[in-house]
Amino acid sequence: MLNQEQQNNVVALCQKLIQSPSYSGHEDGVVARLKEFFEANGFDSVHVDKYGNVIGCIKGNRPGPRIQFDGHIDTVPVGDASQWDYDPFGAEIADGKIYGRGTSDMKGAVAAMACAAANYAKETNKDFAGEIYVAGVVHEECFEGVAAREISAYVKPDYVVIGEASQLNLKIGQRGRAEIVVETFGKPCHSANPEKGINAVYKMAKVIEAIRTLEPTHHPVLGDGILELTDIKSAPYPGASVVPEYCRATYDRRLLVNETKESVLAPINELLEKLMAEDPELKVKASYAVGKEMCHTGNEIEGERFFPGWLYDENDQFVQDVYKELKSMGYDPTITQYNFCTNGSHYAGEAGIKTFGLGPSRENLAHTINEYIEIDQLVKVTDCYMGVMKALLK
Repeated sequence: MLNQEQQNNVVALCQKLIQSPSYSGHEDGVVARLKEFFEANGFDSVHVDKYGNVIGCIKGNRPGPRIQFDGHIDTVPVGDASQWDYDPFGAEIADGKIYGRGTSDMKGAVAAMACAAANYAKETNKDFAGEIYVAGVVHEECFEGVAAREISAYVKPDYVVIGEASQLNLKIGQRGRAEIVVETFGKPCHSANPEKGINAVYKMAKVIEAIRTLEPTHHPVLGDGILELTDIKSAPYPGASVVPEYCRATYDRRLLVNETKESVLAPINELLEKLMAEDPELKVKASYAVGKEMCHTGNEIEGERFFPGWLYDENDQFVQDVYKELKSMGYDPTITQYNFCTNGSHYAGEAGIKTFGLGPSRENLAHTINEYIEIDQLVKVTDCYMGVMKALLK
């Protein structure tokens, strides 16, 4: 367990990170504070890439595997701050908890990762085999795994630890997600003479009902590949006496392991082709949404919204190595899966890197009013991360 100085250090760093607001695209304040911490605490190098991810590295005295700790440093907005009992950027401590936006999602974990690496290097005098990387990742709330592609290309890790909330349990998989856009194209006319046009919304209504008949894919561990309508828009809007010529519906598709961009769209496209064959006036297509955001570095980040699912076996050697080490330290983690999407979509889902999740706090605190992290969880996960280093860097 951490000594009092180590406990104080991780609490202080967590507070500093919370006190720097870092909505997606504006993470530069947190990057500066992490860079300052890395440089003052024995890290061998610090790298900030084109997207603004910050990566600190500590090298052991002997060659060995590279382990990367991944924590995103962007947060969702606060909303109405007057509804909070504590300043969302004050990092106030009350009843053994630190309050503020990003405490659980996930600046607490980032602070723990940085402190654990510094502690481990100091306690071992860097006499370990391998390299430790701590990555503060940008734009995760917008793009799970897109900014992470730049990090893995730089680090080339053998193992990745995702720090999303897990209450100190081990997470060895997750469903991914995709945003699928379905578009119908009609013909505009005056709404006083609707027979002269083709109403794209009416066409979309038929398409939506047909899509609801599709059977979801299924995985025995991860569950269903859900396909759920999340929004619908027509154009022109407002209509102002015009029959809409365009309609766009967005679907949230939860992805299972081994599903590809092609396999996910195939049944939808087959259905749409059938509908168009039955209705010569129907023009419809499906594709993946594309997101584009500005980074705090001034560079753009862009990508299709397709973030794969992934799953490892609990008996895989690296999972058991970590599990046994944590048990020997007095922890009792369960091995399960995340219920939400993480940067693991890139590391495990795209790049095939051995990945697992281990984080402090509860996942249902993310994005909430009065978000907090328990100091006990923060301290314990710092200890656990040191255990992970011991288990894998040998």
